[in-house]
Amino acid sequence: MTTSAPGISVKDLLLSAKPMSVRRLLPQSTVDLIERTSPGLLETDEANRVAVATIDPIEAIKDTPTRSRIIRLLPLPKARELCEKLDLAVDRSPYDAIETEIDQVGIEPLLEFFGIVDDPRAPRLVAPTTQEANVTYGLFPHQRVAARKVATALGRPPRKVVLHMPTGAGKTRTAMHLVARHLREYGPTVVVWLAQNRELLDQASDEFEKAWLPLGDRDVQLMRLWGNRGAPLEELQDGLVVAGLAKMASIDTRDAATLLKLADRASLTVIDEAHQAIAPTYANVLRALSSKRPENALLGLTATPGRSWSEIDEDKRLSEFFDGQKVLLEVEGYDDPVSFLMEEKYLARPIFRQLEAPSDVQLDRTDQRTIQNDPDLAEEVLEKLGQDTARTEAILIAILDAITRHERIIVFAPSVENAKLLQAMLTIKNVEALFVSGETEPAERERRIRRFKSNARNKIVMVNFGVLTTGFDAPRTSCAIIARPTRSLVLYSQMVGRATRGVRAGGNEEAEIITITDPSLPGFGSVTEAFSNWEDVWNEPNGE
Repeated sequence: MTTSAPGISVKDLLLSAKPMSVRRLLPQSTVDLIERTSPGLLETDEANRVAVATIDPIEAIKDTPTRSRIIRLLPLPKARELCEKLDLAVDRSPYDAIETEIDQVGIEPLLEFFGIVDDPRAPRLVAPTTQEANVTYGLFPHQRVAARKVATALGRPPRKVVLHMPTGAGKTRTAMHLVARHLREYGPTVVVWLAQNRELLDQASDEFEKAWLPLGDRDVQLMRLWGNRGAPLEELQDGLVVAGLAKMASIDTRDAATLLKLADRASLTVIDEAHQAIAPTYANVLRALSSKRPENALLGLTATPGRSWSEIDEDKRLSEFFDGQKVLLEVEGYDDPVSFLMEEKYLARPIFRQLEAPSDVQLDRTDQRTIQNDPDLAEEVLEKLGQDTARTEAILIAILDAITRHERIIVFAPSVENAKLLQAMLTIKNVEALFVSGETEPAERERRIRRFKSNARNKIVMVNFGVLTTGFDAPRTSCAIIARPTRSLVLYSQMVGRATRGVRAGGNEEAEIITITDPSLPGFGSVTEAFSNWEDVWNEPNGE
């Protein structure tokens, strides 16, 4: 009869094993990436920490090859203890006995042994007479106030409203409370959540799964419809569909009847990054879903409720699309919500720095005309800047300087090739640098993002182009280097927001924002200005 404590956690087992044994548990892509960026790391105890950070215990036990390797990591006394727990004879190798018989026994005892579920032998806790009842998906007071105002606006004509909260203030979580409330009050019913990019769509799906468990009152369906995903919309009678705007626009073009039939069941439509709403193809989708029945409602979410820096007519069109209805995050005693959020440490206090980069790029008349007329720079102009050696060298120097002060840095490069070059140069200088773009294969992009978000103690730089401006939440990020010039205040604010998660939201006291400026191109500076820029074209929110 063993006298050792029952079982051993997967974490403790991984931390105590030999690095070379643990290395065999890691995906080859992870091994390749680490060996390229940090040669020799997997031969040290760091390999154990990488394994703890990247291996999901439940998935590892369920996967037969991985489970076999984990069992082989057990010290002999623990292997014998597990055999005893499984009522297996130990007249042979305990490792062989476990592997041979586990399919007959089932993995539940393994989950208990490895500390993944409660061991029934453990003593039961005695509940205290008085204790605090904690929430698992709660809202801060300012979020609850905003949610109540939005719910009131959606409950009366015109049943349209934009929820305007600064980046990092929790608009997605606030909106998920509203979605859950709507499903409870009007169910069975359908809610449609629309967004433009993969990161936002992934974020919405993940958040709903987290939200519905504590907030829901029944089982509902969650459908994902974007990219190569296909979902049978006609089968959705009760629940949430998270759909890409482009996918829905394609359905509307190909078979408008499908969208109209969905509108018969969809009583609430949510559009993330609401400034996309007035793009003609997307506006058609929103009208089809929200106007089919008088009771259908439309909620827009945004941190910057406008489309540009200077095109006021466009911003007025957006206001008109939502009938001038907007709920602004308001806090008594503060002129603007950003000041409150910074003072209360929900947002990090940004420190803005400008670095004027030398550039040999000569913009022709067409390029200059594009800069003057478009809210954002043309791809051709950005590629020219990305090819400028002097400018790239200045960006690299800025990154190397910033890495002396920050553990996680995100860089917004002007082009795909420029981002790849920066990543390569950083790697050569022994800085762990990851690269993602819209061209990166989704699974690989997810792995790289997960590494950046991890608790690894070494410093990591994420260099990207065209992604990670929205739907990307890495609270440890304390520095953003904006080397991708833009005239879009919306885009600039989104890039700034990737580094401004505050201490109370798992982030930092301060955030350093380094904007690479070009003499011939515009730049921006203030988060507060970004939040309040369009107030003059929106009606004041209805007081509640």
